[in-house]
Amino acid sequence: MSDFSMYVPTRILFGAGRLNGLHEQKLFGKKALVVISSGKSTRANGYLDRTVRELKTAGIDAVVFDKVQANPLKTTVEAGAAFARENGCDFVVALGGGSVMDSAKAIAIMAVNPGDLWDYALGGTGKSMPVAVTPLPIVAITTTAGTGSEVDGVGVITNEATHEKMGVGGECVFPKLAVVDPELMTTVPSKLTAYQGFDALFHSLEGYISKKANLMSDMYALTAVENVGRYLARAVNDGNDTEAREHLAFANTLSGVVMDISGCTSEHSMEHALSAYHEKLEHGAGLIMLCKSYFGYFAEHHVCDERLVKLTQALGMKHARRPSDIVKALDKLQKECGVAGLKMSDYGITPDEFETFSKNAHSAMARLFKNDRIELDDTAVISIYQKAYK
Repeated sequence: MSDFSMYVPTRILFGAGRLNGLHEQKLFGKKALVVISSGKSTRANGYLDRTVRELKTAGIDAVVFDKVQANPLKTTVEAGAAFARENGCDFVVALGGGSVMDSAKAIAIMAVNPGDLWDYALGGTGKSMPVAVTPLPIVAITTTAGTGSEVDGVGVITNEATHEKMGVGGECVFPKLAVVDPELMTTVPSKLTAYQGFDALFHSLEGYISKKANLMSDMYALTAVENVGRYLARAVNDGNDTEAREHLAFANTLSGVVMDISGCTSEHSMEHALSAYHEKLEHGAGLIMLCKSYFGYFAEHHVCDERLVKLTQALGMKHARRPSDIVKALDKLQKECGVAGLKMSDYGITPDEFETFSKNAHSAMARLFKNDRIELDDTAVISIYQKAYK
């Protein structure tokens, strides 16, 4: 509990309006690949124009790759890497949410390394090869408060051919610079604000009950949970609540650091299996649907009672005394954020897929099961899926 290793080499610019100072930073070359999503919001809200203008002020040309999906695909990443090579890009600017930042990490690897992306994938059919050539430097400008990808060294990518959703990267793809500007988050719709906020929450909840939890990660995790518990519903109900947006952005970045020095548990593996087979399922929505059943399982088996109680108290139930109270706290927050009615069946998920999901989770994301304080075999995982299903 007292031992930990901490390596978070990202320079963080945090605060409203910090994007406006990008041109003042020491950047990484003369030509940038700006990676954005395939949606319209980054352009429509003016964030792309502002970023390109900042780069131009710094004497840097930019080309834009705008193909990234909500659950980014291997083929898309490889196309982005080819585009970076064709245009002679020196570094990558990720402008968007977790899918964009994850894609940027994989693009940065494949822009300069040989072979196939899955040569470097960490699990399943991936070969887990070391990244031989240092990836292109990355600047992460996050427009959401959900994944903490601006301060971690892994990108999660889906291989559509094998239905595997898992990590690539490592220390070599930590962003060199992160811009966390809450002003860029005020335009996120309420539903997505909820999904993203819960994702950030689960990074810290899982990191706190992980076997790898330690004194340092506990400090970050509890602070993040307190901020999400206090401010998420406010941001969902009023996107222009600048105080709420700022505290959620803070919680999100803290949760990213929790992943670096502790680690997520199998809840993330289980959700990745869901969205690997059902690509329209938003990651945060999948986690929301699983969470009460998942954390309830740990409470029922009295795996880490004291830790579950502390998390419940951090979420706002100050008088919580039972580990099962974590389920009540999560249910309350879901209702406050308007996401308590999410159903797997609405995404086309059926119970006869649960065994497939379990085997996929245990294969593609086996490393996160190693962080659990109790073994979750196929029977346990399927039971959690079944209890969460509606």
